Amino acid sequence: QVQLVESGGGSVQIGGSLKLSCIASGDIESIAHMGTIACMAWFRQVPGKEREAVIAINSEERSSRVESVQGRFTVSRDNAKNTLYLQMNNLKPEDTAQYYCAAAGPSPHVCGRWWEKETFEYWGQGTQVTVSS
Repeated sequence: QVQLVESGGGSVQIGGSLKLSCIASGDIESIAHMGTIACMAWFRQVPGKEREAVIAINSEERSSRVESVQGRFTVSRDNAKNTLYLQMNNLKPEDTAQYYCAAAGPSPHVCGRWWEKETFEYWGQGTQVTVSS
């Protein structure tokens, strides 16, 4: 089993920034490729709506993101700390959501369908981001 714990959420004004973190622990080797979790991603969800993919990064440090966060959100990882980050800049009210960290592996190809919830076996408990004026 792999455990994921997010942190860093909070309330911010429109145009502000937040940085989320997700620490992975447990049997990380079970989903690792070349010593790193094969695929990690951030999803978000608002009440009454489906959980949606935001951004993902594979073991080769290649990232993919949805168009709505292009130029504003950046994903990174510190493999030595088993930590995934999400830097969110120029936040908008529509970014308000519960943000979830997700992980999958060990195949390096698993990130090929990063936008699908079903790709990910492991999830964190979520951290709330609220953007207001």
